[in-house]
Amino acid sequence: MRWLPGIEVAREYQKAWLRNDLVAGVVLTALLIPAGMGYAEAAGLPVETGLYATVIPLLVYALVGPSKILVLGPDSSLAPIIAAAILPMAVAGSDEAVALAGVLAIMVGAILVIGGLLRLGFVTDLLSKPIRIGYLNGIALTVIIGQLPKLLGFSVDADSLREEAGGVYRGIIDGDTDTRAFAIGAISLAVIVLLKVIRSPIPGVLVAVVGAIVFVAVTGWDDDIPVVGALPQGLPAPALSGVTWSDVGSLVAPAFGIALIAFADTGVLSRTFAARHGQTVNGSQEMGAIGAANIGGGLLGGFPISASSSRTPVAEQAGGRTQLVGVVGAVLIVAFVLIAPGVTQYLPSSTLAAVVIVAATALIDVKSVVHLLRVDRMEGWLSIAAFIGVASIGVLEGIVIAIGLSFIAFIKQAWRPYRAELGRRPGVRGYHDRSRHPEAERIPGIVIVRFDAPLFFANGGIFDDYVRNVVAKADSSVRTVILAAEPVTDIDSTALDELIELDDFLQSRGITLILAEMKGPVKDQLRRYGQGDRFGPERFAPTVGAAVDALTGEFRGDIEDVDDGPELGPAR
Repeated sequence: MRWLPGIEVAREYQKAWLRNDLVAGVVLTALLIPAGMGYAEAAGLPVETGLYATVIPLLVYALVGPSKILVLGPDSSLAPIIAAAILPMAVAGSDEAVALAGVLAIMVGAILVIGGLLRLGFVTDLLSKPIRIGYLNGIALTVIIGQLPKLLGFSVDADSLREEAGGVYRGIIDGDTDTRAFAIGAISLAVIVLLKVIRSPIPGVLVAVVGAIVFVAVTGWDDDIPVVGALPQGLPAPALSGVTWSDVGSLVAPAFGIALIAFADTGVLSRTFAARHGQTVNGSQEMGAIGAANIGGGLLGGFPISASSSRTPVAEQAGGRTQLVGVVGAVLIVAFVLIAPGVTQYLPSSTLAAVVIVAATALIDVKSVVHLLRVDRMEGWLSIAAFIGVASIGVLEGIVIAIGLSFIAFIKQAWRPYRAELGRRPGVRGYHDRSRHPEAERIPGIVIVRFDAPLFFANGGIFDDYVRNVVAKADSSVRTVILAAEPVTDIDSTALDELIELDDFLQSRGITLILAEMKGPVKDQLRRYGQGDRFGPERFAPTVGAAVDALTGEFRGDIEDVDDGPELGPAR
């Protein structure tokens, strides 16, 4: 049952949960329908595919998903990536586009399922928080600019964000705006935002969509303004014909990018909501479940999906307790498609654009970027660079840039890590950073240094130079250098050469290098590199204090009656 947690939940289901789950499912449906249709349009697909991409994944996840509250479906962060992947190969809204989107979902799902089986849930760490913030800000801008023409009642043919923005500007200047469509869209936008601000128990999206449909039906404007049109009556069905192996090859890179983003968003959301309810979620199992949901949706007319950060809280706030919420939502969507598909004939495209725009604004996080710039300027600029990459070069390219920037951020941090000379503070245990504590004194004849990173090819030379500079600034009586090596969790062959050169340099001046607090696996590495004779047992010390005591032949006697508890924090 580990791979089918939904069955386990069904076995343990309590009657007291039923009412809450049914109510939450009904409330959730009011968001699932317009959101699904809106994100389908944003992806360049027929609106009904957004419903298919909601129904099937919800049912699949209810069976295999480890989270009891997570809601899956089309997402604003994925829609522009899907569009960028399939529209160069097919006309928006065509059967070919639907088939390509379905194949893309199956490929995304297969990648995630394989990743789950191989326990690769950790891969989301490739996108650090600053990079993800910048990436999502870029996605938000892309979505909003892409929906502005629909909000204004005209269309723009463009291949990039810059061209899209230019087309919007020209459309406004040339008077292409449809006043009635724009008025309905603007009012819908205002209603959604207002009810969200006042925290109305009735979802603003529901009010805006129902209100717009009723208004257009009464006024008869459905022939005068762009509308969604009636949905095809019927159940989700396979729609994969016409796709070639060449097309599949073109979708490989986007599939990996979407898989990474989909699981990154889902993993964070799943852990967050699980923690709220005192539960835990296995990341690799979550990865496999999202993959299975994508495969199911792709096989039956859908497109790639992930967890929803806007619909999941709605299900939780409505009292949802289990996966039955998603099942109820899926069943009600099917009922809507079968019983009342003609209702959307009166749904203005501008209202749907308003729904997507509001959802996209939830991705914008300028406050965090400003905070990053204040706290860590490098992380702040990396976030801005990821945003610029997505906005200026393209969504798919932005994924590559975001991952590349994550690696750059890691290398930069490890390349020039914090390093310090340590000294002894009177009356305080331990050995402390002399740059932070000027009163800390060197021990006669001894220099103590710390290098806060693994030693590898990019920082080995920096480590060597730093130790030499510290020794050069000390007096000529120095006979021992102690490296506080606890932060050194790894050493590669290039850095080892630097360490050997440093050891030779120190020995030529009658100075011995002692490695204190070095971890066992790193000692094993030195032996595997054939340096067991050079760095024998006498060159290691269990702690810096033990090394100093052995060298001086005495224990510290100045700290017996001193209360130094507060000094054991980060100030060291």
